Amino acid sequence: MKQSDDADLVEPPITAATATPPLLTQTVSIDAACVGDRWTAQDEPTLSKLIAIIAMGQAAYAAYVLRELLPAAPAFSDADLCTEARIRMTVQEDGKSPRTGYPRWQRDGFMFEAISWIAARQAYGSGVLLKDPHVSATSQGLDGLMIELADDKSKVVMTTIFEDKCTDNPRDTFLQKVIPAFLDRHRNKRAAELVATASALLRMGGIDEGDAAKLAASVMDRSQRRYRAAFALPKDQDSEAERQKLFKGYDALDGLGQERRVGASLIIEGKVRDWFDALAIQAIAYLGELEEQEA
Repeated sequence: MKQSDDADLVEPPITAATATPPLLTQTVSIDAACVGDRWTAQDEPTLSKLIAIIAMGQAAYAAYVLRELLPAAPAFSDADLCTEARIRMTVQEDGKSPRTGYPRWQRDGFMFEAISWIAARQAYGSGVLLKDPHVSATSQGLDGLMIELADDKSKVVMTTIFEDKCTDNPRDTFLQKVIPAFLDRHRNKRAAELVATASALLRMGGIDEGDAAKLAASVMDRSQRRYRAAFALPKDQDSEAERQKLFKGYDALDGLGQERRVGASLIIEGKVRDWFDALAIQAIAYLGELEEQEA
């Protein structure tokens, strides 16, 4: 869809709903300390398009597409946005200028964070407030934050903190990075970042600024908090025994019931890095199609 020089936006045409969400999500067993989420891609072309749309800064519209099960397409297209998104989806290890991509760990990390966000949107629907994935390579801090409100929006009933890791060493990463990060949150270290992110989400959810500021205090209440650690894993690690090995030690987060420690797995056919390469190629091809429409 073309965008005029004065940046007027044109409403996209209404299209029929599709039948298949991009991910298949299901609950699986781990152990007495935690519960499991298992994700698999069941529509890779749609998944790649949604990641491209998120890379264009349009996560809000991607959420709408997921909610309505519409064919994946951005709210609007722009050649500069497509170029920026393509760079975000491309691997460049040498760091030369001008930049044509990002190191693989950053590229794959962004894509996996977007997939984690899509999984949460599918599992919890539009009734939750969910932090958008990072689109800036320099962004640090919370991988994800989800807030569940009472039906009348009068109180926060659950806060979920995400750690999303696409790594070649998931067990070491869980012990050395995820658990320490969760423990900091559990002890309410870096609480100002949590409160500020929650306040922004609550305001986006239509809550008055004053009420949002008060409700944001609820995210510091550990009795209303859930943690979700997510990893991309090859199919040979898709078993209860392997999940138990990976997530052993989750009970370092004390004072929580089993259901509030979640171990999530994106199960991938073949090698993990090869799969992300192939998904990125699809996303980049889609961005090229959008650019041709702009020409």
